[in-house]
Amino acid sequence: MRRFTLSMKESLFGLRSSWTPEFQVAPPIAVLQLTTGRWVAQIIGVAAELGLADEIQTDPKTAQEVAAAKGLHPDPLYRLLRSLASVGIFAEQEDGRFRQTPMSDALRSDVPYSMRGVARLTNRHWMTRGWMELEHSVRSNSSAFGHAHGMNFSDYVSQYPEEMEIFADAMDGYAVLVSAAVVEAYDFSTIGTLAAIGGSLVLAIVLAKHPAMRGILFDLPEVVECASRFVRSHGLEDRVELKGSNFFEGVPEGADSYLLQNILHWRNDEDCLRILKTVHAAARPGAKLLVVEAVVEAPNEPQFAKTLDIAMLVLTHGGKERTHAEVQTLLNAVGFRVSRIIPTASFASVIEAIRD
Repeated sequence: MRRFTLSMKESLFGLRSSWTPEFQVAPPIAVLQLTTGRWVAQIIGVAAELGLADEIQTDPKTAQEVAAAKGLHPDPLYRLLRSLASVGIFAEQEDGRFRQTPMSDALRSDVPYSMRGVARLTNRHWMTRGWMELEHSVRSNSSAFGHAHGMNFSDYVSQYPEEMEIFADAMDGYAVLVSAAVVEAYDFSTIGTLAAIGGSLVLAIVLAKHPAMRGILFDLPEVVECASRFVRSHGLEDRVELKGSNFFEGVPEGADSYLLQNILHWRNDEDCLRILKTVHAAARPGAKLLVVEAVVEAPNEPQFAKTLDIAMLVLTHGGKERTHAEVQTLLNAVGFRVSRIIPTASFASVIEAIRD
């Protein structure tokens, strides 16, 4: 064990002469908070798994009341709720009851902006097992998840329907977050026909905002079959053409703009180029390609894209979040010219490119 001593003048929280001004807390404390972040994630994941936000809803409740309703032990539940309240999820009142906060509200399952699926997914045992092998990825540049489970991520979740449902719920959460932000940030009003390569949700939101627009929803046949019910439920069946196939083989022709949302970051550069070539072949000169992805920005700046990039390292074979230059290189290689990159209120940006 490493041993050291500190004099009174060099106490751990008194020695600040070598610390830079940006630290609001002592660096050892800051590191402690970061390294125990996994504990906080687990606490939030358990709250999501137990449906605590659904139980509390809009009426404050005591830990005893929640425990009785959920079949839990009141003492550890109180400690869990108290810890959650310390990070802004629920708030403990003077009377001992816990009430909803904006952050805990986002863990409800009955709201369109729910992050419950994300919180559940990140704490599944099979997911954390993949992350525990991150060192393997750093040493080998290959998927930690594949190393841990002997198969790729999509094959694993597809064989467990309950886990696939949790994964789909998490992806819906991401999709709502990003889609709403994209529609607010980007002006779709000049587009007559928008082809969404995957992404039925963003297409529905765009069409709802622009009644004169028509849409093409393109995805795998089995996905399109499910999406048809989604399209009907939103009253869009007369404005959306459904087409099912594989985007490695080709995409529909004739659209004014093509939208790829969170498609490329799951894939290596070679597969990205294959997809982009099929879009380029289908698009007429002057058509727009809208790529919605997280774009890695300046070094040292806090950015979710840089954490998400490590998730791609863990989960995929070559997928990653790309810098502006890397995205531009991919698009230029197949004949698209990047015209602008528009940030959104989410972690993603809209990369607009023109088909030469």
